[in-house]
This record gives sequence, structure tokens and C-alpha cells, in this order.
Amino acid sequence: MNKLQTEKRSKILHCLCEGNSMRATARLTGVSINTVVKLLIDAGNACSRYQDEVFRNLSCKRIQCDEVWAFVGAKEKNATAEQKVKGWGDVWTWAAIDADTKLIPCWYVGTRDGGAAYHFIHDLASRLASRVQLTTDGHKAYLNAVEDAFGCEIDYGMLVKIYGAEQQGGEVRYSPAQCMGARKANITGKPDFKHISTSYVERSNLTMRMGMRRFTRLTNGFSKKIENHEHSVALHFMHYNFCRIHKSLRVTPAMEAGIADHVWEISEMVEMIDRLSN
Repeated sequence: MNKLQTEKRSKILHCLCEGNSMRATARLTGVSINTVVKLLIDAGNACSRYQDEVFRNLSCKRIQCDEVWAFVGAKEKNATAEQKVKGWGDVWTWAAIDADTKLIPCWYVGTRDGGAAYHFIHDLASRLASRVQLTTDGHKAYLNAVEDAFGCEIDYGMLVKIYGAEQQGGEVRYSPAQCMGARKANITGKPDFKHISTSYVERSNLTMRMGMRRFTRLTNGFSKKIENHEHSVALHFMHYNFCRIHKSLRVTPAMEAGIADHVWEISEMVEMIDRLSN
């Protein structure tokens, strides 16, 4: 079987990581769309596996969690029952961020119910070496999940945002309701109230929307398969954690967390894919 040279595969991954759609990447790199899809699948599997292995026993102190919405195939209200069986409809990406190192230690792609919260929070708990302060938004699914995963061995606070009435009119159709304020709540332990915040994880959500074409609002580049959506998310977080220098840190999050000792090149990601695929 023919295999593209490392330089060509690096260029393809670089285009994907910079927010290009798969068809735009195919045009920019001069390869077929099937080649881009195959590389995305290989990269997604390898990135998920590698980060799952190295993000263990983390010495995080403050964690923020949030969920970001997207859709596969069609929005939930437009998807038929048969399409929903195939994974079409609304999809949520749960993500955690270390407020100090800006590392994304874990994520989960799925629904926004209690089962998804249970899986996500238990995965997060398995990666931490010691007690942390955790902040989430007011989504009630977090309550049981955090209690089940951490018990009383956590300092947990919620930031509950208060929104005004939704705006009316076609020009504000895609604008969120105005946030009128936020209320901090102590749920478990003794969280430091000045650190009950979701600012970093919400900024990370913006990075996801800017860095993945399928997350862009009002786009026709949305995911057509849930599997490709998951692979794209894994590739994005690999690039974010290991390859992209964080502006405020001046190093990558993985370097700040002591997991990597240098800024990864895209070619190193290609080598990792080959190594983990064998």
C-alpha cells in the first residue's frame, strides 16, 4: 500500500489543525478527500491513545469543566429517528482544563445527560494525583457525577450564570441571551471563592470553535459522521496540548505541566501515528 511521505502528511494535519475543512485541506495539499479522511482517522485514534496514556497522575490544583455544543449530520430537531440511530443530532464535547498549566487532561464527546457526566468526571478523577478545586457551570448533571467520582475528597464550587430574557428578531437569532450576572455556590469542601470561575475553559471552547471547521456556527462544514467528529476533537487537543505555544505561558500546556520537554512539530505527530499504528 502506498503511504504519503511524512512532509505531505504533516502538511495535511497542519491544515486540519488550523481550522480547514477536509475538502479545503484536500485542495490545499493536492490529495484526494479519501486520503484526508484516512489520515484523520489514523491521527484521531493515535492522539486519543497517546494522551490517554500520558495524562496520568497529574498534579493539577484547579480544574474547570464545561461543555460545548455542535451537531453531526443535522441539528437534533431536524434529524429523523433513523438518522439519530446513526449518531446524527446534537453532540456535546465535555472538556476539563487545568487553570494553571492550561492543559486539557481529558474530554468526552457525547450527549449532555447524566450518563455522559458520569463517564467524563470519572475519567477526570482517574487522572489526578491529589485533591483539587473543581469549578463547573450550573448544569445539574455534574452534581451526582462529582459526588460519585470524588466523594468528599474535593473542593467543588459551581458558577451559576443568570441570563435575561432571550432577544427577539431575525438579526439576533443566533445571539445568546444576555448574561445578567453569576452566582458562586459552595457544593463540597472548601473551595477558594476567588477561584470559582469557568473563564479559562470557556476561552478554550472558543479556541475549539476557531480551530475546528466542524464547530463553526452557521457552517456547512459540520461533521457527517460521529466518528470523524471524535477524531477531529482528539487531533485538536493533541495539537493544542503539545504543538501550540500558549500566548500567556510562552510554552505549550504539556511543557508547563511537565509532560513534554519541547514544542512538538507536526512531523513528530506523524511519527507517533506510525509508532502507535504498528
